[in-house]
Amino acid sequence: MNPKRFVVLGGTGFIGRNLLAALAGDGHRITVLSRNREKKRAINVLPNVRTVSIDVYDRGALEKHIAGHDAVLNLIGILNESGGATFTHAHVDLTATLIAACRQAGIRRIHLMSSLNAGNRASKYLKTRGEAEAQIRNSGMEWTIYRPSVVYGEGDSLVYRFLKLMKMGPVLPLAQPHAKFAPAYVGDIAVAIRRCLTDRVSIGKIYELYGPDVLELIQIVRMIRDTAGLRRMVLPLPGSLGRLQAMAAELIPGKPFSLDNFASLRVDSVGTRDGFAELGITPRRFAAMLPVVLGSHERTYRMDHARLTQEG
Repeated sequence: MNPKRFVVLGGTGFIGRNLLAALAGDGHRITVLSRNREKKRAINVLPNVRTVSIDVYDRGALEKHIAGHDAVLNLIGILNESGGATFTHAHVDLTATLIAACRQAGIRRIHLMSSLNAGNRASKYLKTRGEAEAQIRNSGMEWTIYRPSVVYGEGDSLVYRFLKLMKMGPVLPLAQPHAKFAPAYVGDIAVAIRRCLTDRVSIGKIYELYGPDVLELIQIVRMIRDTAGLRRMVLPLPGSLGRLQAMAAELIPGKPFSLDNFASLRVDSVGTRDGFAELGITPRRFAAMLPVVLGSHERTYRMDHARLTQEG
């Protein structure tokens, strides 16, 4: 494999950290552009990876730092709006700025992380994901788009979030309990992107990346509970109470759940075209990987607890 030079936006995030480890091992040289300085420690130890602190919405800064690279991968996305971070700004405006910067810097190849159901008008999140995709498809560049279902793995916002919520009390009220997902393991997502980055066959293609199991949200949460050995009641909420829960959660710092999340859950996150199969990848099953993911979480928790005890 001939080593290449890639720029990654959002490389300090959940999917980015897993992908960078794989790419660095291939000998590729990777530049990560990010404002999240506090999250860089985990990737700074990787060979052939350098991080640059910039405002990724600054077109001039983007042009400077993407010049001379073979391709750009945009992994940036938000699940909730807060402050000045809006769906339009993070998904649509950034994509437009990145396309303009690529043209100016002479970069022809671009990869975009999106989502299953991108373009569905049920929620702002899905709508703006679709608007970003449309910009990429109409850019005249050599593009590849990735549409995952919910992604899980060490440090995710699925397994760990519900685990934390269930540890807070004996009952977990659950909005949209019958929403359907086909969870995809983050390691499989990383393998898919890794293959596409160095394969021109992927140009002009949209890959739906979803796991082999279609599960309702309540099934997923109960599997997390049972695998973790917790004794908790998961209480499915009717639509009206689920909406009230979302309204209340928007007032909590960090906004763990929102009305837009509630709206997104109305659309089942289940694909129709198997992108993993197209790439020759057999995705791992949720039930098989869940003990591994929870085991990683417990090890991390014990190490952090030991460190804080020593520092105290």
